[in-house]
Amino acid sequence: MLELINVSYNAQSESGEKEILKDISLKFEEGFIAITGPNGGGKSTLAKIIAGIITPTSGKILLDGEDITALSVTERAKRGISFAFQQPVRFKGITVKDLITLACGKEITVAEACDYLSQVGLCARDYIDREVNASLSGGELKRIEIATVLARSTKVSLFDEPEAGIDLWSFNNLINVFEKMHSKLGGSIIIISHQEKILNIADKVAVLVGGKLEAFGAKSDILPELLNATSAACSVLTNGLEGQK
Repeated sequence: MLELINVSYNAQSESGEKEILKDISLKFEEGFIAITGPNGGGKSTLAKIIAGIITPTSGKILLDGEDITALSVTERAKRGISFAFQQPVRFKGITVKDLITLACGKEITVAEACDYLSQVGLCARDYIDREVNASLSGGELKRIEIATVLARSTKVSLFDEPEAGIDLWSFNNLINVFEKMHSKLGGSIIIISHQEKILNIADKVAVLVGGKLEAFGAKSDILPELLNATSAACSVLTNGLEGQK
């Protein structure tokens, strides 16, 4: 189990220190957890703190009871945390087969690599020998990255806005991939997202606003209130714009 205890993060700016996250405490048990909230709320910062890309200013991060707050990205990966970037990294000279093999941490057959690609809806023979470079679309890269997460089969799988930069067709297929992953992987699957379709397949939803945890609980408890608040905000904005005409 992944646990955040009183995690805060301050970033340096031209005007001095800026508080990005404020005293976040969360327990990520087995299942699908979505983290959502308005832009600038601290969601991506929280994802990078969990992954070990940045270190919190204060607080602790525990993985199965072990304090991993000071551990690097590499050490956290060894302990079972996978992180998928908002914009997947391209690797010129490395094939899709190479990348999946690296994710597995051992030599695998072409058939095994193809199986991971098939699970994310890609025709293996079209991709297995392709380089992970600019020739691949955003949607293709997202699926290949998810295939590497499946290959790692870790305790915690973390995705930062996987819908970013992909077309509608790819997004709809991405939802199917996450639904399959949910039933297959086990462990904790954490997705940072604004998308209602992704929130709808989560078990639990956390809401970050202004760097603070505003709500956390079962989707059935959080989502209706969240959607009502969003609808009300849109209504206020629409009425305000009409009043200016």
